[in-house]
Amino acid sequence: MNQHVQLPENREPDPAKFIPGATGDWELIIGLEVHAQVTSASKLFSGASTAFGAAPNSNVSLVDAAMPGMLPVINEECVKQAVRTGLGLKAQINKRSVFDRKNYFYPDLPQGYQISQYLDPIVGEGTITVDMIDGGSFTVGIERLHLEQDAGKSMHDQHPTMSFVDLNRSGVALMEIVSKPDIRSSDEARAYLTKLRSIMRYLGTCDGNMEEGSMRADINVSVRKPGDGFGTRCEIKNVNSMRFAAQAIEYEARRQIAILEDGGQIDQETRLFDPTKGETRSMRSKEEAHDYRYFPDPDLLPLEFDQAFIDALAAELPELPDEKKQRFIESYGITAYDASVLVAERDTADFFDTVAAGRDGKLAANWTINELFGRLNKEGLAIADSPVSAEQLGAIIDLIGDETISGKIAKDLFEIVWSEGGDPRQIVEDRGMKQVTDTGAIEAAVDEVIAANPDKVEQAKAKPNLAGWFVGQVMKATGGKANPKAVQELVRSKLGL
Repeated sequence: MNQHVQLPENREPDPAKFIPGATGDWELIIGLEVHAQVTSASKLFSGASTAFGAAPNSNVSLVDAAMPGMLPVINEECVKQAVRTGLGLKAQINKRSVFDRKNYFYPDLPQGYQISQYLDPIVGEGTITVDMIDGGSFTVGIERLHLEQDAGKSMHDQHPTMSFVDLNRSGVALMEIVSKPDIRSSDEARAYLTKLRSIMRYLGTCDGNMEEGSMRADINVSVRKPGDGFGTRCEIKNVNSMRFAAQAIEYEARRQIAILEDGGQIDQETRLFDPTKGETRSMRSKEEAHDYRYFPDPDLLPLEFDQAFIDALAAELPELPDEKKQRFIESYGITAYDASVLVAERDTADFFDTVAAGRDGKLAANWTINELFGRLNKEGLAIADSPVSAEQLGAIIDLIGDETISGKIAKDLFEIVWSEGGDPRQIVEDRGMKQVTDTGAIEAAVDEVIAANPDKVEQAKAKPNLAGWFVGQVMKATGGKANPKAVQELVRSKLGL
């Protein structure tokens, strides 16, 4: 996204997203360049391990260390992962791509240049549909996805006078996914990053663990008066959390607006976000492509493959979030919002699929989202660590469906299964938790409550809503085991309502 080029815009201005300033409204323009670490056992051009957390400089081959005469060899699995990701982004897959040398001083990249892709990337234009919490959605264009190698890590806090370098990450495969400038707020940027990470996790091409550095974002921010051309952008480098991304965008937008409203101009530059101070600071003036002196890497032939290679990978793709969401809505009759929550992560979607199969989809969604997810969040647990399995939750829903237990008893049963485990049906049997459906027994309890409260009976005839009080008393008297529907019908009948 060169600041001098007016790119075609995919979105109409949305006044609801404008930022008010002293001189009127401003529109925020955001584009993201996401660096996603490819899920593979070895690096892009060497056989060294990519395992996270290894001792410093223990995952370094002679190629990674740029020893004389060592030549890069492309990792086929990394190529496949890039193509899979491109297919997941509904993007153009380029059957011919070229690796270039990007000449730039990296203190932690021994060869003195980065092997990347410039004019001929492996993946071209695509799109992502992003859902917002308020039920709306928008589309973000993908400009390109290219493969490149990561740099190592410089550490400046290990010694008072020297910096140390860990080359474990040096040469690790990255996918750089460049969006078009289609994002208009920090909330949208966060939602886009979440959706992109979800797609890659479904595909198994990147684990998206921002805290481990396997997904990082460079954020291009500019502001303009609504209707004007794009303003000068600043790039915020290496943001490694969703929350920091939103904070960095908010601060940078305010900073640029303040400068422009004071009659100043924005200098195109690279900035860093300081999460402690909650502000961005200048790092260096922004380089343009010609500053990197790109040229095709003479040690690597152009990467070429045929349509059969693409088709074979496409045939193995899993059901992706958008398709799964549509299926959940159509097959299980649940709301779009509930479907969005359930498909956000592949393991939660798979869990729900098991729970809902052959059952009332709305009841299954309610119990999965409100009861299970609510409890998991409270306990700080992931779905993989849930004490209640999909089969156990499904059994609880079956017991509600066939009226063996009431909704209230079901919550007690859920608590027992969560804490002690076991077969829900057996627990209900062994502990006498079955719902009372015998109308004779329920009628006796209703008669008893009515007889004991003649004053309330008179009030109920004047105020029919008081019937709910009688229902509550009967449920209490039966230990919550009476069928609530039967109780309600009998109460209203006995009170003549």
